[in-house]
Amino acid sequence: MGRLVDGIWHSGSIQAAKDGRWQRSASRLRNWITPDGSPGSSGSGGFEAEPGRYHLYVAWNCPWAHRTLLFHTLKQLEGIVSLSYVAPRRTEQGWVFEPDGEFKDDLFNATALHQLYVCSQADYTGSVTVPILWDKATNTIVSNESADIVRMFNRAFTRVAPNTADYRPTALQTDIEAWNTLIYSTVNNGVYKAGFATTQAAYEEAAIAVFATLDKIEHQLGKTRYLLGATLTEADWRLFPTLARFDVAYYSAFKCNHKRLIDYPNVWGYARELYQMPGIAATVRFDVYQQGYHSASSLRNPYGIVPLGPAIDWSKPHQRSEFQ
Repeated sequence: MGRLVDGIWHSGSIQAAKDGRWQRSASRLRNWITPDGSPGSSGSGGFEAEPGRYHLYVAWNCPWAHRTLLFHTLKQLEGIVSLSYVAPRRTEQGWVFEPDGEFKDDLFNATALHQLYVCSQADYTGSVTVPILWDKATNTIVSNESADIVRMFNRAFTRVAPNTADYRPTALQTDIEAWNTLIYSTVNNGVYKAGFATTQAAYEEAAIAVFATLDKIEHQLGKTRYLLGATLTEADWRLFPTLARFDVAYYSAFKCNHKRLIDYPNVWGYARELYQMPGIAATVRFDVYQQGYHSASSLRNPYGIVPLGPAIDWSKPHQRSEFQ
């Protein structure tokens, strides 16, 4: 995966802890775009929500980047926040760009994402991840924390974004955060804990937690249309990227094979409903997920063999309108 140390790129994998548990590196760049440029809850101020000023870098296969792409679509920020995709693979240089086409860096013609981190901060030390939200006015990374970028897109651009819906209403924030905390630890990140575990005990601990939470979600969605009743919230959209990748990637590549998503009737209908909402299908690339998660890996898939299936119809009617 590689990382930067004092602005110098070092290739190589990040190892699991001695107990076999895999741990995700924390995001380090956490400034905030706000309506008037005042400081947010972390980092520095000066990032006012202005059309055309910001640029989002994402990868099709990254679920954390997918969160931000969802909110870019939901809030109709096309033309307000520009967008670039890194190539859907990582090399010895980490996330990379191509010279032309879909995976070209539209701002700097960079060949690798780590070059942008150094452009923003010459002595940067840390992981080089997507998404990153870039400020074209100051040539600075505003944030590389997907959860923060989602919330910026949700509220900061309200004066200029066509969709003014609030996916984190004040009255539901406590409940949203409770779902976010559980889902992040045991599902969003939980599948990675299972997939990258290096001991049987660590794998079983993570995999069991994944399905315990999916069981809880299945029960909830048997009673309500969305996680928090009739209101579609940030918690639903933070769950969706994992659901979209589950049967085509996590089930096989990460050994999360106790059940398939389609074995959960309520979750499967709910996932299809979200997928079928305007613009959302365009943020999903099942082919990229299947190929990316089954790419060659000395630990998980040494021959890089990509399975043929499964063939799943996400356009099938979801029948969730019964909760209206």
